[in-house]
Amino acid sequence: MKRTILIHYHEINLKGNNRGWFETCLERHVARLLGGLETASIRRFAGRLLVELTADSPTGEITRRLEKVFGVANFIVAREVPAELEDIEAELALLVSSTRFHSFKMDCRRGTKEFPLDSQQLNRRLGAFVQERTGAEVRMEGAEAVFGLEIVKGRAFLYLSRIQGAGGLPSGSGGKVLCLLSGGIDSPVAAWRMMRRGCRVHHVHFHSYPHTTVESQEKVRRLLGILSRFQLESTLWMVPFAEVQREIVAYAPPALRVVLYRRFMVRIAEAVARNEKTAALVTGDSLGQVASQTLDNIRTISAAATMPIFRPLIGDDKEGIIRIARAIGTYETSIQADQDCCSLFIPRHPETAADPEKAERAESGLDVAHLVENAMAGAARETISADFARGPDPGPPDD
Repeated sequence: MKRTILIHYHEINLKGNNRGWFETCLERHVARLLGGLETASIRRFAGRLLVELTADSPTGEITRRLEKVFGVANFIVAREVPAELEDIEAELALLVSSTRFHSFKMDCRRGTKEFPLDSQQLNRRLGAFVQERTGAEVRMEGAEAVFGLEIVKGRAFLYLSRIQGAGGLPSGSGGKVLCLLSGGIDSPVAAWRMMRRGCRVHHVHFHSYPHTTVESQEKVRRLLGILSRFQLESTLWMVPFAEVQREIVAYAPPALRVVLYRRFMVRIAEAVARNEKTAALVTGDSLGQVASQTLDNIRTISAAATMPIFRPLIGDDKEGIIRIARAIGTYETSIQADQDCCSLFIPRHPETAADPEKAERAESGLDVAHLVENAMAGAARETISADFARGPDPGPPDD
């Protein structure tokens, strides 16, 4: 008997002639993810990914990491034996004897027609085998134990449960984007959503130190340690924003400050994006959630951009965003108190229906290019690695 993990693809199964490239992206990512952990091999196998374990493999940690891999529908931690009925029953007897249950069901799947029994025949045969030895009740819904069997290319994989994967497309298969990351709840979820579509997400954070504390910067680093579990490491640009805010406060109407802040953030983010060769920007905007996210203000902020701005949360409500944040592990960090740059110089009555022409007139007294150039001159680039030491999170959301 060998211990193996059999990984089943998610959307990769829908790909055509370029499927092999997506498989390569997934295989490469899994190999890097498990590179510091003991495994015998990682390779493609019959339209799946097969991780062969050794006696020293830390199965719990490997499982915890694989739950964060985009491109995976589900996976099984299995006992592998030859695809012979006698071998299967012998190993099943051992599995049953080490499991406590009063009710059970069989979940058998035959992936090759060379095996003489089909899936239903296997379910009946092995179900009777278990019942004879235990007297347990067969229950199709709500069984205490589910014994699974998957037969593929002369190999049989016995297991107790299928573990849900993160879904989506493999990391690195969707190009590169740059996320404007605050310390709040929304933008980390937006970044996660783009990672799930296969994008490699880089990040930029705007701070107003020394007018605010360094806590917002440390908080963003902690958030990226969590988010990087999904892509192993993340690039973070820390950009000083206080000078831009001072100039806007001095020369622009108070009601337009927030919109102008956002327009400058977009311009500076584009400069960062050109450095990282990313193809689009990403924000955590949700339509109507705050004053800067009304339809008119979003249009006016977008008018300052020359590249696409993706807003993956645009139609989500706060409750739904919080649900995902809890599931991916960022929520508890996001709600920790900090001073971010947007808390400075906020007007009592911000504009909710700005138009591009009004914003451009308000900016006419500002040296836009100089402010962007100065912000970039003070920017610092960091690399944040995945923080696997923070403990397990609740698991992937039903998204």
